[in-house]
Amino acid sequence: MLNTTSMHADAAFAAEASARQAPEDPDLPFTRLWRGFLTGRVLIAAALLLLQLPLLRMRLQGDTALVWLVCMGYLGLTLLVRLTASPHPPEPRAGMHWLPVIGVDIAAISLLQSLQTGPLNYSALLAIPILISAVLGSLMLALATTASVTLLALAWVAWQDLHGSTDTTQAYYQAGFACAGYFAVAYLTHELARRVRRERVLALHNRRSAQTQEQVNALVISHLGEGVLVIDSRFHVRQANPSALRLLGLPESQPQPFALRQHAGWQRLQDAVAQSFAQDQPVSASVHLQALGQEGMTGLHLRTWLTEVAAPQDAEEPALLQQLCVVFLHDLREMEARLRTEKLASMGRMSAAVAHEIRNPLAAITQANALLAEDLGTDPAQQQLCRIVGQNAERLARIVEDVLNIARAQQHIGETHAGLLDLDQQVAQVCREWQEQGTPAHRVQLLLEARGQHVVFDGEHLRRILVNLLDNAQRYRSSADDAHALQITTGAPAGGQAWLQVWSDGAALEPTVQRHLFEPFFSSESRSSGLGLYICRELCQRYDADISYQRLSRPTPRGPVEGNAFSIVFRAGSASALPATLFDQIVV
Repeated sequence: MLNTTSMHADAAFAAEASARQAPEDPDLPFTRLWRGFLTGRVLIAAALLLLQLPLLRMRLQGDTALVWLVCMGYLGLTLLVRLTASPHPPEPRAGMHWLPVIGVDIAAISLLQSLQTGPLNYSALLAIPILISAVLGSLMLALATTASVTLLALAWVAWQDLHGSTDTTQAYYQAGFACAGYFAVAYLTHELARRVRRERVLALHNRRSAQTQEQVNALVISHLGEGVLVIDSRFHVRQANPSALRLLGLPESQPQPFALRQHAGWQRLQDAVAQSFAQDQPVSASVHLQALGQEGMTGLHLRTWLTEVAAPQDAEEPALLQQLCVVFLHDLREMEARLRTEKLASMGRMSAAVAHEIRNPLAAITQANALLAEDLGTDPAQQQLCRIVGQNAERLARIVEDVLNIARAQQHIGETHAGLLDLDQQVAQVCREWQEQGTPAHRVQLLLEARGQHVVFDGEHLRRILVNLLDNAQRYRSSADDAHALQITTGAPAGGQAWLQVWSDGAALEPTVQRHLFEPFFSSESRSSGLGLYICRELCQRYDADISYQRLSRPTPRGPVEGNAFSIVFRAGSASALPATLFDQIVV
């Protein structure tokens, strides 16, 4: 049976992981810079156009109409490029695709510089295409753009020299120094942009690696069987995995962070965390906490670990920089069960050897009992004693076989004596025998509604399963003295699989018990071996049947009553081709 809550949580986590892994443009800062350059060109063109108004009044421009035409054309071209350009910068390599930007800027500024007759100098604006090419283009493009600007500047000085309108030597020196500065700015700007781009790529790579590691850590923590809590110095739980929430009795949708002080039953946990902070070292202890919504105490073993780097707890410091305490929670019942499993597993080898040794004396006892029965004649009392000996010897032999089935791969599928059983008839017979064994007789309500339905099962194995489930139901039922407190129901939907259910009105099982109901050697009682439900499950799987536990409400004379139900769904078909199960393959 799938846990739908866990599926939804995994789906939400997968969606969040996909969102985090969405590819991010490593050139995002340069994309923004490209858009800023395009917008700046429009603003500069508009400023040049507006600048012509005061110049016109002061009559400082020569060919006014041509200057206005150049300014308006430059504004129109920059606006057109801004509206139609790609949101991403062009290819860095030198090519014709840079002409609408760099070429237009150089041409427009050069025309304005050649047409001006007053003191206004537009040559400083030639730094704009140089910066664009150095930041967004290749080194070849930056040097080519700077060389073009240099040639135009020298050509302008030469043209002025021909007309005798300026001091030739000073003009050439100024143009040479300005162009040398352009080359230096172009090279340094390009190197700086290249380094920024390289650092950006490295930063994105490190960020994605950190996100991937964060997702791996979150997946590992969320699927850990032990509880994990991350607690700050104010005793606020910053993060908790599903196992920890279950141990604390909280739903998986519990908002985080939450305070430990909200529940008095968590005081021992808070004290352990406070001790770990005070001593600045890990703490290990066994505590008993009262989970929310539960009356009893839950035994837990906790271990605390502190983060290595502790930032000053200043009001201006972010909370994430404070020292944190990581708490690992283990259910003591599960730890004891694992310890008991290891102990019993180590005894498995010995039990197999002992079982083999017991089989030989049992065979001798059975044979001697049969010979003794022949010698005793027809005395009813003596024959009854022989039958008792024979029945108990057979019972011991079956117990030995069960031990061997669990301890080693001893029984194969071909030795399974499966047949077609009348479900209702078999259940009624087993229940009648079980009731007669009780002192006083057990009371049970039979609701058999699978008339004429046959199932693939061995009769003796089905009897063992039913007796085991009935014993458990009788042990944990309520004190109500009526047959409705323990019910056995069968059913066979039209075209469906026959099913059997044993229900009793006992108290609900704890979540930690429910998760391990069918595991070997796990029991809520210290005197139980924890093999009963495990054998039931493995016997059901041998015949391709399913057994499960549910908390169900059933009608009784007292009204609807909730209880514990163990349901078995049988397979339909012939008794051949039975599948192998873990019960036939397990090796201890």
